[in-house]
Amino acid sequence: MTADTAPRLRHPEKRNRPDSPIQRKPDWIRVKAPVSREYQATRQIVRDNKLNTVCEEAACPNIGECWAKRHATMMIMGEVCTRACAFCNVATGKPAPLDPMEPMNVALAVAQLGLEHVVVTSVDRDDLADGGAAHFAQVVTAIRKESPKTTIEILTPDFKDREGAIETVAAARPDVFNHNLETVPRLYPAIRPGARYFTSLELLHRVKRIDPSLFTKSGLMVGLGETREEVGQVMDDLRAADVDFLTIGQYLQPTRKHAPVDRFVTPEEFEGYANMARGKGFLLVASSPLTRSSYHAGEDFARLRAAREAARAGG
Repeated sequence: MTADTAPRLRHPEKRNRPDSPIQRKPDWIRVKAPVSREYQATRQIVRDNKLNTVCEEAACPNIGECWAKRHATMMIMGEVCTRACAFCNVATGKPAPLDPMEPMNVALAVAQLGLEHVVVTSVDRDDLADGGAAHFAQVVTAIRKESPKTTIEILTPDFKDREGAIETVAAARPDVFNHNLETVPRLYPAIRPGARYFTSLELLHRVKRIDPSLFTKSGLMVGLGETREEVGQVMDDLRAADVDFLTIGQYLQPTRKHAPVDRFVTPEEFEGYANMARGKGFLLVASSPLTRSSYHAGEDFARLRAAREAARAGG
């Protein structure tokens, strides 16, 4: 069975969640439907190379803007996830076997798009012995070969804390190693039941211990019922793990079967979170209603490098 024919299923716990009415979005979070020629060109390159993108699978609100600029976040290892997080719109079920041609197909698409910076993420593959770590490394290596000037950002799962997985991926030397905490520890059982907060935190800390030169990054969604104090504690935990870059964005409910939005956080509150994070010592912070892990990733990487150089110059 191929990725194209694999069933797009949901775990029973996701199917059986009661319907939650989707709230009307405030004016500050609405976006235009994608219609540009550049968007269509990017879409065609993705199709021609038989790739999946998180832009489509996760119903990202920024797809029109990003694809018009020929920015796309590649989603590897198929389009079916082995977990059923309450916030995520990616299909859940039994994944197809890995496509051995995928690393080269991704690399060719990056070259065709002429990307200066690429983000590569994946579904969770708890069915694989290494969680897909070796496949991630192969994709990074293939991109390096086809587009040696392209900087590479990866957004990984936790690989179920499999021994040697993080070391395998870090050895491929991506420029940015991203792993999202997603929410505060109190909400993990309801929002991210297949993961553990401190496992994810330790993953980020381990990357820095393996290779201190790698930039590390993590992201949070707000509007799920967290408190400002809890967000501040997560920031402290991330800084203790020496994480460089934090993104904070508004959670948007994909369907009535997903976790409901507790509230829409105002732009002013997002700016307050940004100021809080800067005060705690992150090299870079992106915090706004429409911020996502890979939104403006290329521009942010340039800012991240500049911030590190400035910090070193300042002693």
